[in-house]
Amino acid sequence: MTSILLIEDDESFRTTLAMALTRRGCEVTQASHAQEALDYLSAPRSVEGIVLDMRLGQDNGMALIPELRRFLPTARLIVLTGYGSIPNAIEAVRLGADDYLLKPASADQVLAALRGQAATSPRPAASDLPSLARLEWEHIQRVLNDCHGNISHAAEALGIDRRTLQRKLGKLPPNS
Repeated sequence: MTSILLIEDDESFRTTLAMALTRRGCEVTQASHAQEALDYLSAPRSVEGIVLDMRLGQDNGMALIPELRRFLPTARLIVLTGYGSIPNAIEAVRLGADDYLLKPASADQVLAALRGQAATSPRPAASDLPSLARLEWEHIQRVLNDCHGNISHAAEALGIDRRTLQRKLGKLPPNS
C-alpha cells in the first residue's frame, strides 16, 4: 500500500496516524472534512487506500462512502470510529467499506486492514477495557458535543435532569 487518503476531523489523531503510516512507507494525503476529500478527488488521483472517520465533525462519514466509491472504485476503504457498533459496521460494509476498525487503531492495524489482512490483535485484557464510568463520561461528552455545548438540550437528550448533568460534568473524567 503506497498511496492513502486519510479523512479524519481530529487533527491530532490524523497527524499522528499520517506520520506513522508515512514511516511505514506510505504516501498519505490528509483531509479534515468531507468537502476537502471530494475536492482532492475531483482531479484524477491514484489512491490505493482510504481511511475514513465515521464521524467528521457534524458530517456523517458513512454518507461519504458512495461518493468515494464513485471516484475510487478499486481502492480499499476502511472506516474508523470511536463509537463502534455491529449495526454501524454492517451499514458501512453495505455502503461499500472493506473493513471497519475501532479507534484507537494502530498504524499496523490500519495497514493490515488496507492490505485485506485480518488485524492480529489479541482480546483486550480486562485492565485495557474502559470502566462503566468512563463509558458514561464519553457518552455524555458526545451528546453534549452533538448539542453544541447546550447543557439543557444535552440533559433532555440524555433523559436526565440538567443539574444532574452539571454534577456529572463537574467530575474529572475517569482514567479507565
